[in-house]
Amino acid sequence: MKKSITILSLIAGMFFMTAFNPIKDDIYTVDVERSTIEWTAKKVGGGHAGTVKIADGKLVYSGKALKSGNFQMNMSSITSDNARVTTHLKSDDFFSAEKNPMSKFEITKVTAAGADRVNITGNLSIKGFTHSITFPATVKQQKGVVVAVASGIRVDRTKYDIKFRSKTFFGDIGDKAIDDEFELSINLTAKKS
Repeated sequence: MKKSITILSLIAGMFFMTAFNPIKDDIYTVDVERSTIEWTAKKVGGGHAGTVKIADGKLVYSGKALKSGNFQMNMSSITSDNARVTTHLKSDDFFSAEKNPMSKFEITKVTAAGADRVNITGNLSIKGFTHSITFPATVKQQKGVVVAVASGIRVDRTKYDIKFRSKTFFGDIGDKAIDDEFELSINLTAKKS
C-alpha cells in the first residue's frame, strides 16, 4: 500500500512539474543568405530550373522536436536558366510577382518518420490561393542551428491559377504543353533567436 502511494505521489509530482514548468519553445530564425529554394519544371522535350529567394522565416522547436514554422518567398527574385523565361515567370501568366510579391509556406503538422526524418504538412500560399501539401524532410538540430532539407516536393501549379500551357485546361496544345506540376527543393538553415 505504501509503495502504491509513493508511486502515485511521484506521478502526481511529475504531472504538476510538467504542468507548471512546460517545455519552452525555441525559435530559430531562417538565415536567408545560407538558405535556398530551387525549382524545376518540365515541358514536352525539355524543361527549366532556377531559384527563388527566401525573404524571412522561422522554425519553432519544442524540446528536441520541430513543432511549427513558416517562411516567405520573394517572387520578384525568381530566376531561371533562361533570361526570357525568368521575365515570363514574373508575369501574370505565372506568378504575377508585381501583384503578389510574396508566397508563403506555413507548417501545420509535423510527424516523426525516423531518425532526423519527419513528414511535414503545411499550407502553401501562391497568388492568394492556399492549399495543403505534405512532404518528407530531414531536420537536424545542433549547437543552436537547425538545418531542414526536403527535395522533390511536387506542387500542382493549376491549383494556384497558373494555367499557362496546361494540358488540363488546353487539351489541344500538343507539344507546347508545360507539366502541371513543378518540383521544389528546399534547404533551410536557421539560427536560434
